[in-house]
Order: sequence, then C-alpha cells, then structure tokens
Amino acid sequence: MSIDDAPRLRMPDLRFVPVESLIPHEQHDESRSGPLVQRMREQGVLRNPPIVAELSPGEARYVILDGANRATAARAAGLPHLLVQVVRYEDTGVRLTTWHHGLVGLPVAEIEAMLRSIAGLETCVCDMRHAHAVLARREAIAFIATDPDRAITLHGGGDLAHRNAVLNAVVDGYRSRIRFYRVTSEVIQEARTEHPEITALVVFPHFEPAEVLELATSGARLPAGITRHVVSWRALRINVPLDLLSDTRRSLEEKNRWLDEWVREKTLQRQVRFYQEPTVLFDE
Repeated sequence: MSIDDAPRLRMPDLRFVPVESLIPHEQHDESRSGPLVQRMREQGVLRNPPIVAELSPGEARYVILDGANRATAARAAGLPHLLVQVVRYEDTGVRLTTWHHGLVGLPVAEIEAMLRSIAGLETCVCDMRHAHAVLARREAIAFIATDPDRAITLHGGGDLAHRNAVLNAVVDGYRSRIRFYRVTSEVIQEARTEHPEITALVVFPHFEPAEVLELATSGARLPAGITRHVVSWRALRINVPLDLLSDTRRSLEEKNRWLDEWVREKTLQRQVRFYQEPTVLFDE
C-alpha cells in the first residue's frame, strides 16, 4: 500500500550515523566483506541499510542487529558515515530467532575429532529428544545432529562470556574448512529436504536480546550466522549514493537534513510503498 493509503503507518527511522558508533554483536564473515566492498563500489550505492538498535537514548552508540558485513565493508572502504535503520529492540515488530548450520561434506569421525581438540568443551552422545531437552534448559551450548536419532550435545563454559567463547571455538572449527547452509529447522531430516548434501546439523539455542546486548557491549561476539532478526517495516532499496556516504566535507547534520528532504520528496512523489504481507524479491 502507498503512504497515502495508510496514514497511520510510521515511516522507518532512517539516520546517518558515524561508522565508529556501530557495534557488531557477531563475528563478521571475512569471505563476504571483500565482495561487498567491491559490489558497493561497482554499484555506487548502498541499497539496503543495516538494522541497528540504540543502546540508550542520547548515547549515540548502536548495536548492529542485521547487516554486520555491510557495516564491516563500510569501515573497510573508509566511509565516515553509514545510513542505518534504527529500531527499538523491545518492539513487537523486532523478533529474534536462530539460524542453525547444515554442514556439508564433514564425516562424523572428523566432527568428533574436531570437538575433541577444543579446550574446555565436553560432549555427550544421546538421542534427539534428550538433546532438545538439554538445549532448551541451556544445559548445553548447542548440539550436533548426525542422523535422525543421534546427537552430540556440547557443554562448556560457566557464565555467558565463557559459553560464548567455547561456542565460537566450535564454529571456528568448521566455518573456514567446509561449506555450510544456514537453516531454520532443528530437525536434520527437514534440513535435508532442502539441502540433501547436509551430513550434520548444528543446532544452537535461542538467545535473548539482553544476551546479545551484553555480549556486544562487552566486546565479545557471537559466531557469525546464528542470530536472525526479523524486522517488520524494513526499509529496502534506499540506494543512497556512495559519494554521499564517503563525503567528508558534509557534516553528519547536513547528511541527515539531506535524508529528511529525500524522504519527503519520495513521499510526495508516492514512491514509498508499505508491504504488510511477506514479500519475495527477485532482484537482490
């Protein structure tokens, strides 16, 4: 629907912010940062702004909920400012869910050998029902399903920071060695219907927003590709010129005034459209 058809709909909170004010909550994927920098330079625009949450009103620091690789690419490109969409973490339109990792081409014997090499990690082989139960109670930091009724539960660390460090060691053990898919299913049979080549499924716990914020502000990072933030009224296809982002002669205030005028003009020209239903885009 257009903005005229929905007068009560609120425009996304778009802002230019200093790149240095952005705090990631997860490790960045080095294999994606380089191509992103190159793509931004070739296209000359930032298409979709990262999603961030303000730590506290007036603090001018933001935790990146989605778009960590874009923010890393912006930093690598030397951009002083970045356009972001600011959301309130406690809003009902922001939902934190979990991605799981479907591993490809990694035999069970190699998985077990990798796990044995990680300091501070303990494992236990059990059936799937027990694996789901201990993960739900957060007695395990994750489990790895190797067949429909066999799992390896992973245990280690004491507090949140130590558990996160062990979890990072687990993910680091395979992420640079093999290909893996991010999937939403916790059941290996279901994951294999979409990706038959999956040999094992790493299932992670559900994290709470407070845990994400605590880790981010402490300087720790969750492994890449685990948290999944679903945001209603997400701003897409902004296509802000890269020249504007990289311009060091314009102040932050000037860029935000430009943004206000740009949004006003887009609205007057009826080029802003709201989609309430899930949408599939084929030009990303």
